[in-house]
Amino acid sequence: MAYMSDIEIAQSVEMKPITEIAKVANVPDEYLEQYGKYKAKVDLSLLNKEGKQDGKLILVTAITPTPAGEGKTTTTIGLADGLKRIGKNVCVALREPSLGPVFGVKGGAAGGGWAQVVPMEDINLHFTGDFHAIGAANNLLAAMLDNHIYQGNSLNIDPRRITWKRCVDMNDRQLRFVTDGLGGRVNGVPREDGYDITVASEIMAVLCLSKSITDLKQRLANIIVGYTYDEQPVTCGQLKAEGAMTALLKDALKPNLVQTLEGTPAFVHGGPFANIAHGCNSVTATRMAMKLSDYAVTEAGFGADLGAEKFLDIKCRFAGLTPSAVVIVATVRALKMHGGLAKTELNNENLEALEKGLPNLLRHVSNIKNVYKLPSVVAVNRFPTDTDAEIELVIEKCKELGVNVVLSTVWAEGGRGGEALAREVVRLCEEEKGDFTFCYEDEDPLEEKIEKVVTKVYGGDGVTFLPAAKKQLDTLKKLGFDSCPVCMAKTQYSFSDDMTKLGAPTGFTVTIKNVKVSAGAGFVVVLTGDIMTMPGLPKVPAAEKIDVDENGKISGLF
Repeated sequence: MAYMSDIEIAQSVEMKPITEIAKVANVPDEYLEQYGKYKAKVDLSLLNKEGKQDGKLILVTAITPTPAGEGKTTTTIGLADGLKRIGKNVCVALREPSLGPVFGVKGGAAGGGWAQVVPMEDINLHFTGDFHAIGAANNLLAAMLDNHIYQGNSLNIDPRRITWKRCVDMNDRQLRFVTDGLGGRVNGVPREDGYDITVASEIMAVLCLSKSITDLKQRLANIIVGYTYDEQPVTCGQLKAEGAMTALLKDALKPNLVQTLEGTPAFVHGGPFANIAHGCNSVTATRMAMKLSDYAVTEAGFGADLGAEKFLDIKCRFAGLTPSAVVIVATVRALKMHGGLAKTELNNENLEALEKGLPNLLRHVSNIKNVYKLPSVVAVNRFPTDTDAEIELVIEKCKELGVNVVLSTVWAEGGRGGEALAREVVRLCEEEKGDFTFCYEDEDPLEEKIEKVVTKVYGGDGVTFLPAAKKQLDTLKKLGFDSCPVCMAKTQYSFSDDMTKLGAPTGFTVTIKNVKVSAGAGFVVVLTGDIMTMPGLPKVPAAEKIDVDENGKISGLF
C-alpha cells in the first residue's frame, strides 16, 4: 500500500454527521449547538442534568519527549477507539492545537496515522474560534489597562510594573519585546511591552480550569495585571473588564464535540502550554466526557513529570477528579535516544543503549505508582524496526516494578491496534484500586511544594532559589497566595532544568529564577531556566508546505 500522510488518511475516511456522533454520546438535541456538519459545541447545562454515574477517567501520559517521537495523542485516540471496539461506552477528551506549532515546526495535535480526530484540517486551523475568543479577551484587557493609564491612571498603576502582555496565536519572535504607545500624546503612553502566544496567556489557563460562566467571571476578575507605584497588585476586576471578557468567552467555554476516524465521540477543547501552564484540556470537556460515557480517555502534555504532575496536582485538585488508571506511552526508539544514541542510529537493535535509556521510563512509572499511588500500564508504540529482544527488555524491566507492558499499533491499525491496551485499562479499572495522593498538600508553604515536586517527581536533590525568586515568594505570601498549587515552568526535554540531561539524571538541583502568580488560574508559576512564552518559526516553517486547491481542499498539513 502506498504511503499516506496524516491529512490524506483523514481525508480518505467519510465522517459521520455530528448529529449522529451526538446520539452515540447521548447528547440530547437541545444541548447541541452545531458549527457546520461535523463540529458542534455542547451546552454546559448538560453537566447539571441528572443522569448516570460519571465514567472512569483514564489519563494518558508519556516518557520525556525526544525528537524520535512518542505518539501520546495517537495512543490516546487509538485507546478510545480500542475501548469502543471491545464494546465499551467511551469518549475521548483532548487539547486543541495552537496555530503557532501548526505553521512552525511541531505540527498539529490531532493524532496520527489511523488514530486521528477529524475534521483534521478544521481542528488544526480555526476550529470553532475558541483561541480567537481567548486572544480577543486577553487583548481587550490589555487595551483597557493602557487606556486606564492614558485617561489619568486613577489606580496609580506603575507602567514599569505591568505584567499583562498582549497575545497572538502565531510563532512570531519579532513580538517578544516591543515598545508601544509611541507617536505623540494622543497615541497612548510609551512603555516597554511584549506579546505571548495565545496558548501561554493566563486566559487560556483560566478558561480550561473554569467550571461555569460564574466561575469564569470570578477567575477573570482575580487576574493580576500589574502593580501600583507602592507595589500593590492591580486586578482585572479593578479595571471593570471581567464582564466584557466573559461575554467574549461565553461560547468558548463550551466543549467542542467532534469524532475519531472510527466514529468515537471526541471533545477537543482548550490547550494551555504544558511547560508554561498546566497542559491539559478543559475541565468542562473532561467532565462532559465522564458524564456521557463509562470510560473517559484524556491526555496531559509532554512527559509525566510535566503533564501528569500538573494534571494530578492542579487540574484534579481544582476539579475534584480522580483517575482510575494511567497509561504511560513509550517507544523503544525514544528510550534508545535517552540511552545516548543519535536519531540516525535508531533503526538498528541496540540493547545497551535501550538499557541505558530505560531508567527514564522507569522513573515515570515509579512516580505514578509510588508518588501518586495510581494503577498504571506502559503502552509501547511499536515501530517496524523494534526487535523482539528490545521489546522483551522493556517488558522485563517494567515487570520488576509490578507494571504490565502492552504493545500498541494504533498508528498503523487504528482501534484494532489498541484493543490489547483497552483490555488492560479495563482490567486496571475493575481489579486494581488506586489510593490517589497528591505530591504536596494545600497547606505546605510554596517553597516546600516546589521542593517536593523536584525531589519526589523529578528525582533531584533539591532547589536553589535565586534572590529575585526569594523576594517574589515573600511578596506572594504577604498577598495570601501561599495555599496555591505550583505550576512548574521548565524544559520538557529532561527531568532536570537542563535539557541536555537525558535519561533519569541524579545529583542535580533545580534553580528557581522567578516566581509569579496566575491569580485567575489559581496557581503560582515557578520559572526554571529560560522558558519561551512566544516561540519563533524555524528556518523552513511548516507553513511553506501548506496549500489549498481551487476546490478548497487543504494539503500539506502533515
